[in-house]
Amino acid sequence: MRIGILGDIHSNLEALDAVLAAAADEGIEHWVQVGDIVGYGADPVPCVDRVRELGCTVCMGNHDAAVVGYLATDYFNHYARDAIEWTRNHLDDERLDWLRGLELVVEHEHYQLVHGSLFLPDRFGYVLGPAEAVSSMERQTKAMAFVGHSHVPALYVQRSLGDPEKLQVLFESEFQASVAGIPKSLLNVGSVGQPRDEDPRAAYGVYDTDTRIAAVRRVEYDIATTQRKIRAAGLPSVLADRLQLGV
Repeated sequence: MRIGILGDIHSNLEALDAVLAAAADEGIEHWVQVGDIVGYGADPVPCVDRVRELGCTVCMGNHDAAVVGYLATDYFNHYARDAIEWTRNHLDDERLDWLRGLELVVEHEHYQLVHGSLFLPDRFGYVLGPAEAVSSMERQTKAMAFVGHSHVPALYVQRSLGDPEKLQVLFESEFQASVAGIPKSLLNVGSVGQPRDEDPRAAYGVYDTDTRIAAVRRVEYDIATTQRKIRAAGLPSVLADRLQLGV
C-alpha cells in the first residue's frame, strides 16, 4: 500500500492544493495527516474540508487542540494565540466538533500516528533529535510511526531494538530511503503549510508498506497569494513574512 503523508497544514490552502496536485501521480491508496490542520493561516475551512474529503487518517495537533479549547494557549507565542482565536471564530460548530473528535494517537495496521511524540502525547513534545526520538520509539509498537510538529523533515531508524546507540538520523529537505529490514523507523515529513527548515517549498511524504521505501518530497506553491490572504484577514504579518523564508 502506498501511503501519502501530509505534515502540518496550518490553514495554508495554496500549499495543500499544490501538494495534492503533485501527489496525483504517486498512486496513493491511503492518506495520513499528522495534525495541525489549522492555525496560523487564513483558510481553515477549506483545509479541514480537503482533509475530510481525502478520507485521511488524522491525529490531533496542538493548534487543533487549542482551537477547540482542549489546550490552554499560555505557552503559544502571541502571534499563534491571535491566529488560534481568529481560527476559532471562523470555524462553524460542525467543523469544530470534527476537530474535537480527533485522537492524540492513532494505531493502524501499518503505522502509528501522533503529532508530537508517543512519549506523553498530550504534552505535545517535539522530536527534534535522537534523544527525543528514542523516547518516542520506546513506546512505538509498529515498524513505522509518523510525526509532525517540528516542521522539519527527518527520518530516524533504529537498527537494533533497545540500543539507542544504533539510532541513525537523516535530516534532509528532500530524500528517499529504504527502511527494509529496520525494526523501527520514525518519519517526520515536515510541513505542508509552514516549513521551518529554510526551504519554503511545501513538504509531503510517501511511504510504501510493501517495499518499505520512505520519501519526503518538496513542491513549489503560490506563497504570495497565501501571504496576501493572511494580511487581508488581519492576522499578524509575521505569519505571512516567514513563509517566504521557510522559517
